[in-house]
Amino acid sequence: MTLTPLMQRRLSLFKANKRGYVSLFIFAFIFVVTTCAEFIANDKPLIVYFDGGVYSPVFKAYPETFWGGTFETEADYRDPVVQDLIKQKGWYVFPPIPYSYNTVNYNLDAPAPSRPTADNWLGTDDQGRDLLTRLIYGTRISIWFGLILTVFAMLIGITIGGIQGYFGGKVDLYVQRFIEIWAGLPILYLLMILSSMVQPSFWWLLGIMLLFGWMNLVAVVRAEFFRTRSLDYVRAAESLGVSTFNIMRRHILPNAMVATITYLPFIINASITTLTSLDFLGFGLPPGSPSLGELITQAKNNVHATWLVMAGFTSLAVILSLLVFIGEAVRDAFDPRKAVAK
Repeated sequence: MTLTPLMQRRLSLFKANKRGYVSLFIFAFIFVVTTCAEFIANDKPLIVYFDGGVYSPVFKAYPETFWGGTFETEADYRDPVVQDLIKQKGWYVFPPIPYSYNTVNYNLDAPAPSRPTADNWLGTDDQGRDLLTRLIYGTRISIWFGLILTVFAMLIGITIGGIQGYFGGKVDLYVQRFIEIWAGLPILYLLMILSSMVQPSFWWLLGIMLLFGWMNLVAVVRAEFFRTRSLDYVRAAESLGVSTFNIMRRHILPNAMVATITYLPFIINASITTLTSLDFLGFGLPPGSPSLGELITQAKNNVHATWLVMAGFTSLAVILSLLVFIGEAVRDAFDPRKAVAK
């Protein structure tokens, strides 16, 4: 695919910001690793060769009786008895980290939270669960939560901002007054109240935060539509009888997207921060769920466990910093005043 001269210029500006360019690759690496968390950290084997057949407990649950055991419940592959049963007729391959986010290590040499060891690379939390595993799974939840929330908020914000900016008049006035009232509500307190009334979940929190998250883009899109609607090529399209929807979609929206894209990393950043805050206060994901907020809570309650404090602070600081650096690079790439370095 051949890039237009404008896109080539923007790509060159983005690459010129070394900090943002490198941050994009680091963030992409973290995203891929955490998305494939089940294949990196799991208490189930990736592959089991047993009695001439190949099985993958990661994708399908097998009872212990399937391997020649006694219980009809799902096999505990960390149990030496189950491991011996499999070894009698085959072999198995565990992920690099043989723990899931809710796996408790009962063979600790010290009371939980325990220090980093060769078995638990970053130590364990106060319930004996592997800290690195919970960090991987918690990071995945935070990143995906931020990405999904940003996509839906972008769709709603662009739609409402575009309608305001294009039609103006009473439509703009009424919608703007509604947004001012809606934005004046104490969002965090409302989320805390609703979370205390209903058992929160990933999608429930996403829906509640989406009720308020779309307002971040409205002002930017509204201004771009308001500015662009009076330009000559838009007026010419109206004179030729082009429908309002096509004018907004084909002639005005591409210009509005320039300003919108520069805001996306910062919106993801704010979404992750809000989710972490709710988890830290105990109004976020259900108890036991891997989350960065819950990790920071454990660090607060166990300040003597420096590995908990460092893991919680470092993970959140790295993710948020990477997103800020990427956002700065994107902003420079779409800035028409920036000159390409030669």
